[in-house]
Amino acid sequence: MINEIRHNCKSDNDCTGLCCTKIENFGVSIGKTKILEKVNVHIHCGELTAIIGPNGAGKSTLLKAILGEVNHTGELKYIDAKGIRSGYPLVGYVPQHLDFDLGTPTSVFDIFMACRTNIPSWIMKPRSVRERVTANLTKVKAEHLIDRRLGTLSGGELQRVLLALALDPIPDLLLLDEPVAGIDHNGLELFYNTVSELRKNYDLSIILVSHDLDLVARYADRVVLINGTVVCSGSAQEVFNDERTSNIFGMSWFKLGREIKLSENYRGDL
Repeated sequence: MINEIRHNCKSDNDCTGLCCTKIENFGVSIGKTKILEKVNVHIHCGELTAIIGPNGAGKSTLLKAILGEVNHTGELKYIDAKGIRSGYPLVGYVPQHLDFDLGTPTSVFDIFMACRTNIPSWIMKPRSVRERVTANLTKVKAEHLIDRRLGTLSGGELQRVLLALALDPIPDLLLLDEPVAGIDHNGLELFYNTVSELRKNYDLSIILVSHDLDLVARYADRVVLINGTVVCSGSAQEVFNDERTSNIFGMSWFKLGREIKLSENYRGDL
């Protein structure tokens, strides 16, 4: 019932009785160059917000600012409707890719241990530890990968493992920075389905940077178009039908759910 109320919020300002994450007046500058300014995004729990924009728009920079990896102005606020915890949200993060030696003998189980403790796994109680890792992998339909070496995983499998890591513990806010770049169509569908289920099952606020506009149109509750600042935001249909979106991408949009045609002179990531 709570999720139904959240998904029926009439506007970004309607937060009565609901938990939410507010990005207020975010700005990032490098030297005298402004990367982002006056970025305001309001996300309700249980919602997937997709960030789109042209190359150099500041999409990934926004996520880094939220993570505290780059200096920024503005505030990040978290409001917990249950009164359990408010203030700065617990943030999970899935990067675009993970750089590692493909020949490494490191397994999925090993990387969980490396990320969660400094104690060698053989010293800890193996059964309880393995059960915890299996439970986290089950959330993303990847429990069968627990003993696989990282170098043998497909792109989609690796991203689901990284997603499972980001969910231990369950965050208030989950950041996904183009997590399916280079993954085949089947992997794309599985990843988006998994993320969609997670936001419902765990009442997560999710920010997804993506250039897969057809999947964004199907799965996102809200879409934010960024180009140095917030150009427009709303439902996928509202943003994709906005003239400012067409002006930025040089696109011809048809009815939502039909083919999206890119102009011949545009070949960059969105």
